[in-house]
Amino acid sequence: MTEFNWITALCGGILIGLSATLLLLFNGRIAGISGIFNGAIAFANDKAWRWLFLIGMVLGGVIYEYLLAPEPTPTSVFSPWEMIIGGFLVGFGTRMGSGCTSGHGVCGLGRLSLRSLVAVITFLTTGIMTIIVMRYISSL
Repeated sequence: MTEFNWITALCGGILIGLSATLLLLFNGRIAGISGIFNGAIAFANDKAWRWLFLIGMVLGGVIYEYLLAPEPTPTSVFSPWEMIIGGFLVGFGTRMGSGCTSGHGVCGLGRLSLRSLVAVITFLTTGIMTIIVMRYISSL
C-alpha cells in the first residue's frame, strides 16, 4: 500500500475547493456530484457544463494516475458485483440524503448550511459505526 503523502492530499483538497468555488462563482451552481451526474443523464437543458465537469474529473484522475503518481494505485480486493451493489447503495443514499458528501461537505459547509452540517455529521457517524461493526464482525 502506498504511504500517505500530505502534500498531494493538501494539493487535492485545494483543487477540490477551488473547483467548487469557481463553479459557484462563474456558473452559480453547487459542485454536488450526484446532482451534476443526475442532471447530465436526465432531461436537463444545461447538460454541456455538467458533462464537461464529469469528464474533467475523470481526466484529472487518469492524468494523475498515469503521468504524475509516484507509484500505481493499489487494485481493489472487492469483486465487481460488490462494487456495483455498493455503487447502487451510494446512489440510493445520495437521493435519500438530498445530496452527496461532496455537495454537503465541500459546498454546503462552505455556505454555512445547517442542513449540510446535519448531513455531514450523519455521514461521519454512520461511517464510523459501520467500521466499528465490520471490524467487530471480522474479529469473530
